[in-house]
Amino acid sequence: MRQLIFVTIFACLTLVFSDGRAQTGALHKDPAILLKKYLELDNKGARLNALSRESQKSYVGWKDEPVWGQLVVVNGYEVIEDLSQWDVKNNLDVVIPVEYNVLGSLYLEKAVFLSDPHLDRIGFRLKAVDGLWRVVEPIIPPHVGQKRILNFVKQAIVEETDGSHLAQLTALRDELRVIAK
Repeated sequence: MRQLIFVTIFACLTLVFSDGRAQTGALHKDPAILLKKYLELDNKGARLNALSRESQKSYVGWKDEPVWGQLVVVNGYEVIEDLSQWDVKNNLDVVIPVEYNVLGSLYLEKAVFLSDPHLDRIGFRLKAVDGLWRVVEPIIPPHVGQKRILNFVKQAIVEETDGSHLAQLTALRDELRVIAK
């Protein structure tokens, strides 16, 4: 009985003194926090399959995403935190620049990697949607870290039964290993 009273008091105090709007994307929080979480999930390959794509729904303002035939392979990214580089439309609409260290593109249908190392700067627009910050644009192909892509290809090799596809995937794996060095 004593434990029940203690738990009840603790729960009430937590509700009274906690931030009731502490959910992801609360408008009183820095929108860059939400953007960083979205980008971290993307970098880890959250959009590589439909089940893991669900993990990003609470960060975006769109319902559906196209089926991507291309992935952008990256070796890191940086959210620009310098407010003078942000495009602030109003207090509920902002474009935050992100710089990607792009290694190239992976075309899924043919299992082909095209090396194209460069720095890519993309502005992500965040707006208030239903009282929360959400990424509303652009809807771009997944930007996935090189290590995660390599694991993705290794898994495809394990699951492949066609010999010719297996050879393509093995060559792709070897090429991705080279760019990692």
